[in-house]
Amino acid sequence: MQSPHRVVIAAFPGVELLNVTGPAEVFSVATRVAGTGRSGYTVRIATAGGEPVVTAGGIRLMADLTLDEVHGDVDTLLVSGVRVDGHEVEPVLDGGTIDWLRRAAPGTHRLASVCSGAHLLAAAGLLDGLSATTHWRTAARLASDHPQVTVDPDPIFIREGRLWTCAGIAAGMDMALAMVTEDHGPGLALATARTMVTYVKRAGGQSQFSVPLTVPADPGDPGDRIDELRMWIGDHLTEDLSAEALAGRLHLSVRHFSRLFSRRTATTPAAYVESVRLEAARRLLQDSGHSLPEVAALSGLGSVESLHRSFRRRLGTTPAEYRRRFH
Repeated sequence: MQSPHRVVIAAFPGVELLNVTGPAEVFSVATRVAGTGRSGYTVRIATAGGEPVVTAGGIRLMADLTLDEVHGDVDTLLVSGVRVDGHEVEPVLDGGTIDWLRRAAPGTHRLASVCSGAHLLAAAGLLDGLSATTHWRTAARLASDHPQVTVDPDPIFIREGRLWTCAGIAAGMDMALAMVTEDHGPGLALATARTMVTYVKRAGGQSQFSVPLTVPADPGDPGDRIDELRMWIGDHLTEDLSAEALAGRLHLSVRHFSRLFSRRTATTPAAYVESVRLEAARRLLQDSGHSLPEVAALSGLGSVESLHRSFRRRLGTTPAEYRRRFH
């Protein structure tokens, strides 16, 4: 078995907690889901002097090592960002940290920023000539300060070779899941997302381009049969998934089934089925070379016309444009 993939997350006083713990938890869960016999991840937190740091929410994070102890044995180095909220939102930049990044970057296999950490990478000259993203509230500042960087505030994350940048806070988890996909394949990434009850894959475009793995459920209703049916739907997208057919599987009347499903999921059976099929179509467009008729058939949407209608109505774009942007 190969050695674990070594991840170091650089943290600073005032950092948003999820900038650090979000990606760390993705790598941790992926390791546990992978089980014995497969190389997972080791995650360590580095601070300037190895001291604990207090996050923006007042929670204290312990450090495993100092920044100067981060050497060339790191597979992935994540740089978290810090913002100061006043009349204007500004990233916190430190000359010593920027110099450290210039020294540490050459020996790192994969270098990434979370949230406004992109400002640190840019200040170190590591994003020159590349496209990058950051928290939408600091994107204009990044573009102004670093005109040699092509700043796109829209995507969840951007990859340019070994350099990755991502949008604000929770987007670090999306980027980490994409890294798990790159390291171990989509199967482990999907299993990790399911375990964490998070998005299967948000490829970019902020929240308007993402469909959740599960719909929030009513905690007062056990709804085990509905939950089992939802998992079954995801595995049988090309079958008859009309309300009548689904109600028949549970031996319920259509009216009672629709009422129970809506109470459990806060959406209708038809809307849920369309969202799951649309998610499947997005993955096929992103990850495969299937033609539009094949994507429509494999996702259960049926025809290219239905595929177009769903993309227009739900995402405000066309399947072809989506593929050009995210494939």
